[in-house]
Amino acid sequence: MTSPEAEPAAPPTVIIRACPTYDPARIETLVGEGLDHLGLRPFGKTLLKPNVVTSGEKFPNAYTRPEFVEGVLGALKTRSGPDVSEIAVGERCGITIPTRYAFKNAGYYEMFDRVGVDHYHFEESTQVEIPLTHEGRLRDSLYTPQPVAEADFFVNCPKFKAHPWTTVTFSMKNYIGIQDDRHRLIDHDHKLNEKVRDLQYVLQPQFIAIDAITAGEGRMLTPMPFDLGLVIMGNNQLAFDAVCCAIIGLDPLSVDHLRLAYEDGFGPVDPAEIDIVGDVTLAEAQARADGFRVGLIRVEEYFEGTNIEAHAGPPPTEGPAGHGDDASDDAVETTGSDDYCWGGCPGAMEEAIEIIRLFDDETDAKMPRTHLVFGDYAGEIDAGPDDKVIFIGDCAQFSGTIAGQPVEITSVYEDRSTKDPTRAKHQDIFAKMASVEKKWFDSRGDQVLELRGCPVSVAEQILLLVKAGKLNSPYTDPSEALNFGSTYFSWRTKKAINKLRGTPYLRSGPADRGEAATRLP
Repeated sequence: MTSPEAEPAAPPTVIIRACPTYDPARIETLVGEGLDHLGLRPFGKTLLKPNVVTSGEKFPNAYTRPEFVEGVLGALKTRSGPDVSEIAVGERCGITIPTRYAFKNAGYYEMFDRVGVDHYHFEESTQVEIPLTHEGRLRDSLYTPQPVAEADFFVNCPKFKAHPWTTVTFSMKNYIGIQDDRHRLIDHDHKLNEKVRDLQYVLQPQFIAIDAITAGEGRMLTPMPFDLGLVIMGNNQLAFDAVCCAIIGLDPLSVDHLRLAYEDGFGPVDPAEIDIVGDVTLAEAQARADGFRVGLIRVEEYFEGTNIEAHAGPPPTEGPAGHGDDASDDAVETTGSDDYCWGGCPGAMEEAIEIIRLFDDETDAKMPRTHLVFGDYAGEIDAGPDDKVIFIGDCAQFSGTIAGQPVEITSVYEDRSTKDPTRAKHQDIFAKMASVEKKWFDSRGDQVLELRGCPVSVAEQILLLVKAGKLNSPYTDPSEALNFGSTYFSWRTKKAINKLRGTPYLRSGPADRGEAATRLP
């Protein structure tokens, strides 16, 4: 007697629902129906990861709204059984501010109290090593916070946004926040899309629900509001992002981290291979998204018409061509999308200027004639004798004349294989303030300044522009000084306590997810 053929795997599902306002009760109903349709129930340690890269009054469209998270948590709680040991929310925000500050400004703490759930600030958590074995990986392991490594039921709740480094940020790109600052900035350069792909191997979400009620177009930290009025849900991260791309008329394979994940078999991208259901059809969602602007703009074009002139050359050549069976010991030159550092310093500068504009209405008028140079730039720099010329990033390189004077700038870029994640250090905002202040002071009277790093963070580039233009600094804004100070010192206190408790690293494997982890020596 022959055995019956195995049932074919069901296609991944994406659910598109109409939701015109941030009504937690309505969101809870929609998400509950989505969980029911997908046959999902939380279990074990259930962790929800929103996108709270930054938040507050000046950044209303940058983060997953608390009303949205409240609705998702409500749906999870009402479907929880005795096998659920914890429901929690965890995140690491960006731009060198404490997650405590971002949660507070977003109204998350009040929401946590209303719903009755735990929460984690990932930069305060023990970091767990997750080994990687797939071909083409950037590293042999990644570090992620212990709550992520130990999650049994993982829920991804991103914000529907454009992104200046990766075109869009939907579900997969939200994974940058499953690392603390020390580790998220490693490989956050022209290999950012590969890094996002590698992070997919840490874990996959069982459930995804994106805040697409008010989407963010054009940028990531300071996006412009775009009314979509949608809640989109799914059970396969790549298929989910592919449908989100289809909604805005974007080929998902043109987004490098999605293409890489597709090549690694994380799921389909063809809508014909995805079960798209809900009370809003794909065509209707596309009509709602007509005119949505994505974020991929080169830095030279971004600053056209301002007193800033940007110049960008290619990033450095690489060392060994990745890891795995197909790795080569021969150096390879970057090609294709690697001719520009989409994931590093240029994109950070675009976000930096937009943040400053929120805090100083006269930013563009105050800014003196300034030249910003990224990568291995071989063109001319038409700077006047009073123009400041700033070379940004470890890979910045130039040989030529500036205002009639010979200038030689040599790259100090170190191959990523030399960077040990266990030795990575977090530099807080006050240290960055002191560092940028010293660099600016030391270069007084000089036309050329070098600001090194790989990448140079958004925070440092904000501080640099503030000095160059004598602009109002977001980090010393009087209206936020007390709020920022209290959350900053709470974070530092927590870090000090953790340090006294021992080594903040664990070694783990993908199977045990930290359950049998041992401390690194």
